[in-house]
Amino acid sequence: MAYKSTLLRSSTVIKKIVTIHYFEYMSDFSFPGESHDFWEFVCVDKGVIDVMAGDKKIPLKRGNIIFHKPGEFHTILTNGTVAPNLVVVSFECNSPFMRAFEGEVLSVQETETALLAQIIIEARNAFSGRLDDPYQEELIRKQPSQAFGAEQLIGNYLEELIIHLYRRYFSGPEQIPTGRVTDSSKHGDAYNRIVRYMEEHLGEQLTIETICRDNLTGRSQLQKIFRNAHGCGVIDFFTRMKIDAAKQLIRNNQLNFTEIADRLGYNSVHYFSRQFKKLTGMTPSEYAVSIRSLSEK
Repeated sequence: MAYKSTLLRSSTVIKKIVTIHYFEYMSDFSFPGESHDFWEFVCVDKGVIDVMAGDKKIPLKRGNIIFHKPGEFHTILTNGTVAPNLVVVSFECNSPFMRAFEGEVLSVQETETALLAQIIIEARNAFSGRLDDPYQEELIRKQPSQAFGAEQLIGNYLEELIIHLYRRYFSGPEQIPTGRVTDSSKHGDAYNRIVRYMEEHLGEQLTIETICRDNLTGRSQLQKIFRNAHGCGVIDFFTRMKIDAAKQLIRNNQLNFTEIADRLGYNSVHYFSRQFKKLTGMTPSEYAVSIRSLSEK
């Protein structure tokens, strides 16, 4: 048989990344704004912000994503109350399909959220420095080596993100992708129900027995779900949720550490501080100073 190969066509190709950021802003952060000759998107992971896109002020909430075209002036405005978490990525892309994204506010779904998370993971594998420095102008490769294929995966995930969004918003319904299997979809309703339950009881001291009882789930099944999804036990995951909430409360800048510890169900501010440092490598005070110094840089 005479086999013939098929050259695969690419609808969007990204070969150059400019910046990759995961920001944890203070609630009163301000950025003077800029314009540049490459694409950039902002996706709100937590909180709310306003963005200026040209002369338009556009509100964004959790799950919203906006693309700034080359040459468009843009800036980020916080509201002084809610500290946002943002994914910001800038890149070069000459695909004509990118024009469809101009001026559009889109929402990411589970598949796109998983792709964004993978981009951040591989950025940490590939590059040194802080992903939360808003004034970083160049990505520095890790030396002497980085994780195999990390940079290529960043490009692949970014291209896939754009393709998924384009199909869902700008193509016919028959072309909507089924999406990859993510941790939460793989475990279905039980996972989502338990995570929502923990979010609603973030200020309490939950035990495995309590979580099992209130969610009609067996202990071994509960642990299996979170081991498979996150590589840790359910209580470890709940502790991470508490510390993530603490970080946002610190950046909101409206409660002191004792009040934050109390709100999140810790018996003492000292125990809260130890748990915070265990997971972040910094005490709450050191974290607050670090984030504030970036905001005032």
